[in-house]
Amino acid sequence: MTGVTESANQVGAVNVLSVGSRAPSIKAEEWLRGRPVTKFEPGKVYIIEFWATWCAPCIASMANLVILQDRYRSDGVEGIGVAAHEQASTADEARASLDAWLTKSLPNLNFAIAFDYAGQMDKLWMDPSFSVGIPASFVVDRDGRIAFVGHPTQLDIALPKVLNGSWATSDEAKALDAERINTGRRRKLELSQKQALVGPIFARLEPAMKSKDWPAALSAIEEALAAMPDEVTFRGLHAELLLHKMRDLRAGLPVLRQLVRDAIDKKSVVWMSVAIRQLFDPAKDCSDFPHAERFAMGKDLSEHILAANPPQGSEGAKFLSYGAVAQYYYETGERDRAIELVEVALKWLDAAPASDVAKRDIVQCSLQTLASYRSEKLGYEECCSAPQNTAPEKPEPRSPKEAA
Repeated sequence: MTGVTESANQVGAVNVLSVGSRAPSIKAEEWLRGRPVTKFEPGKVYIIEFWATWCAPCIASMANLVILQDRYRSDGVEGIGVAAHEQASTADEARASLDAWLTKSLPNLNFAIAFDYAGQMDKLWMDPSFSVGIPASFVVDRDGRIAFVGHPTQLDIALPKVLNGSWATSDEAKALDAERINTGRRRKLELSQKQALVGPIFARLEPAMKSKDWPAALSAIEEALAAMPDEVTFRGLHAELLLHKMRDLRAGLPVLRQLVRDAIDKKSVVWMSVAIRQLFDPAKDCSDFPHAERFAMGKDLSEHILAANPPQGSEGAKFLSYGAVAQYYYETGERDRAIELVEVALKWLDAAPASDVAKRDIVQCSLQTLASYRSEKLGYEECCSAPQNTAPEKPEPRSPKEAA
């Protein structure tokens, strides 16, 4: 447990960035939109918003920042979007993907966009303020001091009070800041503890999975679950190993049944997505599963997933679950419903950044599935490889920050 103690001490040693602190500098690698901000001008109020294109709440908050910028421009407010968490293997790929997304999705952008792939802005702003998740907003007042740190949804209340000078000294601001710092300290400690536990386990799990040593992989997963029984990635891998790698239905079915129950009880689309892919992923062989039970669980999960993340909704990573839900409906004879769901997932993917979720592989898989449902053949240019189950359990940010 030495690593956990050291991480906890490091967390406690950070100089806290809070309301009243002098605002840090802005160190952007590049400005993709708007006028570069090299220093905070006296008399102006700045909103600095950390976001990423893969984060649905971030996208909503960026649209709201466009509105706030229009509403308060005459009061000296200037917005800055900091893209510091893009997912890509290189800075060039992240920059190109971000630029394309901005052009397509925010054509009415009215504030500057700073690009920071190296993580300098996190070190200056996010880490010292104990801001663990994104989106995260900072407001710098007319004197160059931090007036607000928090979720962008709180700006509608806080910003007018910052502008009239009543926010920073209010009891509301002090209470909110204290709560944020205490929560951030706790979450950072939890993350450091989790990383200390997960590191050695993944050191064993990854080579075992690569070499197809399923007993060794199962041993690592069982060790992980003993330490973190409610970690959905490990729960899904546990069922995957038993049912689809080792073909041990006697051990695997009870694990899957519990996963399904927990996913529905939690009302979590991510959990339900992990569960239904064990039952109806088109790339998996479920022929030896108990037929009636498989379809009963599939019906329950499909209905809950579509209620929580409906086709007409714009949020929620539909690629995570819609392929398996579509397969359920296809196998029950509802071919048109299956086709509709795959088409919805493809539209969602079309709006997602290219680097978001191994997009090309997933699109190819979805196109091939759609062609199969329609009894069509794909041309070589559209899909030249067999569909692969390449979608991760959950999109992970490049940095250790959590998406809110």
